[in-house]
Amino acid sequence: MTTTSISTATLADEVLDSREVSCPLPIIQTAQAIKNLSSGQTLLVMASDPGFEPDISAWSSRTGNLIVSTERHGNELHVLLRKA
Repeated sequence: MTTTSISTATLADEVLDSREVSCPLPIIQTAQAIKNLSSGQTLLVMASDPGFEPDISAWSSRTGNLIVSTERHGNELHVLLRKA
């Protein structure tokens, strides 16, 4: 799992690169990474596992963390989340 702070050309406070891991790791990594953020901060998650899209939607509903945006980049899904 790689989490990096960024400050260029994005709204995200943190970026999580989960492109090289398979289900259920992207959701587990997302849950771990968002715990380190303060309420209102954002996390950009990049994932390539096809199961991530339905998983992140269900996780967001269950946890109350808001999906701000989703973007497709080839076989990758980039999801911007705002911590509740």
